[in-house]
Amino acid sequence: MTGTLTALWNRVYAQLGRLSMYRLVLLGLAALALVALILSFFGLVAPTPLELVVSLAVLCGVCVVVDAVAQRMLGLPARVESSLITAHILLFVLRPTLEPVALVGLAVAAAVASLSKYALAWRGRHIFNPAAVGATVLTLLSIPWPELGASSWWVGTPAMAAPVILVGVAVLWRTEKLRVVGIFLLIAVAVALLRTVAQYQAAGLEIDYGQVLWSVLWSSPFLFLGAFMLSEPLTLPPRRWQQSTVAAVVGVLAGWPIPLGEITLGQERALLIGNLVAFAFSFRAAVRLTLVSREQITASVQQLTFRTARRLAFSPGQYVELEVPHPHPDARGTRREFSIASAPEDLPQLVVAFKESTGPDGKPQSSYKKALAQVSPGGALAATGVWGDFLLPSRHGAPVLMVAAGIGVTPFVSQLRHVSAAAEDRDIVLVYIASTAAELAFRDELAATRVPVVVFTRDEPESLPAHWRWAGGVRLDADGLLAVVPDISARHAYISGPAGLIADLAPALERARSITTDAFSGY
Repeated sequence: MTGTLTALWNRVYAQLGRLSMYRLVLLGLAALALVALILSFFGLVAPTPLELVVSLAVLCGVCVVVDAVAQRMLGLPARVESSLITAHILLFVLRPTLEPVALVGLAVAAAVASLSKYALAWRGRHIFNPAAVGATVLTLLSIPWPELGASSWWVGTPAMAAPVILVGVAVLWRTEKLRVVGIFLLIAVAVALLRTVAQYQAAGLEIDYGQVLWSVLWSSPFLFLGAFMLSEPLTLPPRRWQQSTVAAVVGVLAGWPIPLGEITLGQERALLIGNLVAFAFSFRAAVRLTLVSREQITASVQQLTFRTARRLAFSPGQYVELEVPHPHPDARGTRREFSIASAPEDLPQLVVAFKESTGPDGKPQSSYKKALAQVSPGGALAATGVWGDFLLPSRHGAPVLMVAAGIGVTPFVSQLRHVSAAAEDRDIVLVYIASTAAELAFRDELAATRVPVVVFTRDEPESLPAHWRWAGGVRLDADGLLAVVPDISARHAYISGPAGLIADLAPALERARSITTDAFSGY
């Protein structure tokens, strides 16, 4: 039964991996809007069906137009999906209406939200969540002009809880932000419970703890805030501990809103403060890169070498996000993540590698790779940030097992180059899986580190280094991994490759002292 569930999840995860984050979030929000529309016919949500339809039309229209004008003025590629995501989030945060003046308020919030993507940005990344900015501005305007409306977070209702959870989990699992949002929810719910109990006690009222907990869990906007706003990649810091810190800050402020004169530090204002904390962590992460050279290191793997405009702080095992603006981007947009293959000691040179996917004509299939292929040496690209926690143990004496499949070897190249350059005394074994011997990328770089390498390829490689060995032309499974690494229980396991491989090796990896994964779906 467990194997069947694992196989099913691997298929689901693979399907999710084929969608860009923009497309996945937009489809999820559209599904929630449809659910809300159906519920509205039965009076299970506050807005009426017509209020939902008209309000969403206004929000979408304004967001799309304002974004299009700003993108044209700044020479940026069109991102209609981003516009529609902002509009859908605002639909659930603001109060849908049919009142003409209140519809103007919705239009103002949508315009401000869209403009904030360009006016409140730093090196290609948002400083604040756009929808939170738009909702906050509308709330401030409602003080002198209450007829404009304000944020209402009507999505926080029991009827919407289950749909938000289902869609939210799909988004968070795809982005690997379940843990971060889980921290936010735990803190927000705990703080909200304390606040509610304190209010009851101050009023001398009897407390029904079960009812209070039910209300906080299912009638609060925490689920939606965490899944679709706090988790936004463009406003999160790079490291997991930093993201957890931001989640804790937002959780406390969202759980116990602070009165500020005529307004309250509610959900969106709490998120904006969290965004500032995130910005403090990551405002130096973006940098301009100049392409120095491109090299075909195997038949299917290409290496790009860049020169950084200034020193870029990163740890071996992390990845960089490259933006390649181009007209008519496909569903995956204009950004991609690439594991860094060079070590910090190699700066100002930065090396990334990727597996090429081409059509029958030999040309790249994705719009992004077509655009990337047209960047010539001397061309400049923006690295919008460095992320990841795929880092070796801080204790050098901890034995390590590295398992790489194909291009998944890239982060290990960075780590091993760093270990060699820093003369760190580490006990490391690398298991390297490739389709054929000719596809063993970075062979010379890995050999120079003198780390023992066990190779799994269909054909036997020629002239392997003395500390390498071929395990035979068999497919690696859990039993095979235990056979070539019998002391796995003493090692910290790191695996980089497709989700299916991780699932296949899980029975063996579970024996390791710890498991750190760097799963990717390929692009």
